[in-house]
Amino acid sequence: MSILQLLLAVGLPPIFSTDYLVIAGGGGAGGVPASVNRGTGGGGAGGYQTSNSTLSIETNYTVTVGAGGPGGTSAAGSQGNNSVFDTVTSTGGGFSGLASGENGSSGGSGAGGNAGPVNTGTGGAGTSGQGNAGASGGTASIIRGGGGGGAGAAGVDGDTSGNGGNGSSSSITGTSVTRAGGGGGGGDTVRGLGGTGGGGNGSANSDGNNGTANTGGGGGGSGNNGVASARTGGSGGSGIVILRYPAGYSISVVSGSLTLSTSVDGDFKVTSFTAGTGTIKFTF
Repeated sequence: MSILQLLLAVGLPPIFSTDYLVIAGGGGAGGVPASVNRGTGGGGAGGYQTSNSTLSIETNYTVTVGAGGPGGTSAAGSQGNNSVFDTVTSTGGGFSGLASGENGSSGGSGAGGNAGPVNTGTGGAGTSGQGNAGASGGTASIIRGGGGGGAGAAGVDGDTSGNGGNGSSSSITGTSVTRAGGGGGGGDTVRGLGGTGGGGNGSANSDGNNGTANTGGGGGGSGNNGVASARTGGSGGSGIVILRYPAGYSISVVSGSLTLSTSVDGDFKVTSFTAGTGTIKFTF
């Protein structure tokens, strides 16, 4: 008996609809050298894409979970890494720089701009359909980096709060969860908070805080008020890929290395990929 005949015999179609959520790694925030007054912008959240796709039994599909971008120590942060499911690619979050007044980079969501005694940087752009822009750093009177953009909202400028943009919520697992928040800006004596959904808090005269793993949250900016010690920006949180599909099917890993877990929600299975890259197929 062929695979098609077996599927029809048990009431499973060879082509079926699958919901997906693909979130890239968040961007890392820049560090601050010793003995300067400066605040770095928050890292941008990883790109956030959710929809549904028609898939086929016994067809191979690529899955990649993007790592978060490292924060910098007396250096710029790093871009988050892309996450992939089949033809869907979510772009890694933007990173903030090192120099006073440096602009945040673009990404899935853009990073916030840096702030110093003289110069202020602008926020990086987000990717259309995936995230939002980072915000400008504070002016000379408020040395606080701008907030990184989140999936649900842009970052907030350093003069106002420097908070990261909030993430977006999804109920793909059966429970509403917010992910992909932007990192808060860091400053000399003031800081911004990370956006809801895993954005790392910025710091006041200290190291930035990391974005939360498997949310794509941006790293929190660092700050220095002129002390001797250098500061390290927060790293972005890793991304995630989640698939929701009819419970009669199962997923097997064909090649590569993937960390995954599967749960049942009514008539559906939900598989969450939390690390790695590889190829999967659906079986029954």
